[in-house]
Amino acid sequence: MFFRNLTLFRFSPAIANDLSRLDEALAEHRLRPCGPLEMFTKGFVPPVGRGENEPLTHAVKQCTLLTVGGEDKLLPAAVINDELHRKVQKIAEEEGRKVGGRERKRIKEDLLTELLPRAFVRNSRMSAYVDKKHGWLVLDTSSRKSAENALTQIREALGSFPALPLNAEVAPRSVLTGWVAGEPLPDGLTLGDECELRDPVDQGAVVKCQRMELVDNAEIAKHLETGKQVTRLALNLDDHVQFVLGEDLVIRKFKLLDGAVDQLDSGDGGDMLAELDARFALMSAEVKRLFVVLERALKLSRAEA
Repeated sequence: MFFRNLTLFRFSPAIANDLSRLDEALAEHRLRPCGPLEMFTKGFVPPVGRGENEPLTHAVKQCTLLTVGGEDKLLPAAVINDELHRKVQKIAEEEGRKVGGRERKRIKEDLLTELLPRAFVRNSRMSAYVDKKHGWLVLDTSSRKSAENALTQIREALGSFPALPLNAEVAPRSVLTGWVAGEPLPDGLTLGDECELRDPVDQGAVVKCQRMELVDNAEIAKHLETGKQVTRLALNLDDHVQFVLGEDLVIRKFKLLDGAVDQLDSGDGGDMLAELDARFALMSAEVKRLFVVLERALKLSRAEA
């Protein structure tokens, strides 16, 4: 298992001891099936295995894997509005009167009660892990909103979890723009083949470049001369990891390359749990290396004790 996107939060390593009861705390917030009249439920599911009694955390060294799950009823507003229109029209034809606002609202509520038990249920899963030693929470999503929602679930389970979004003491787009313009990159980092440039004015032009050589590119240089700034940039780290870094400090399209994956013991594939542990250990180690580089380059703030 490898994450595809990385949204990170920081917490003080001083609270790492509080995370020792994580498995026990999550057990009280295990995901339950959506009830007949519920639109959604949220909770935790086993990160390894599918059994109902499987542990809700899985630790490898100082990193603990967990999974936030959810069940959502699929009941499109268009379906409700169509049914409401039919009922209102039927009343008008049979009783010869118009349906007022209050009655329309009551009919709509009755429709929800009628349709919810028959609605399809969509399952969602988001993997995450906490690095107790370094004070990081890493979530496999590129959506800040989804990450915040998952963090809320963890906070509700623990009672308190003072984790904060990453914060750079320098403007990320300024750093990314400088790298594309030819400024030296941190040791180990090289430019990839993708970037996004934006005009800093409101509703300004947006240019997206993919599968393009970014080093000494005359076309991109012209965009920079007109004042556009780089807001997303593909990078490689030591031929081990490729990713796209955004000015929002979210890492997208995270991928381990052969230089990293070759470290895995091929074995015979018989022990699935051992293979998962090896992959998780490799991924978390590469995330650590990457984060250390970005922390220095972007002057990321530390979480206070």
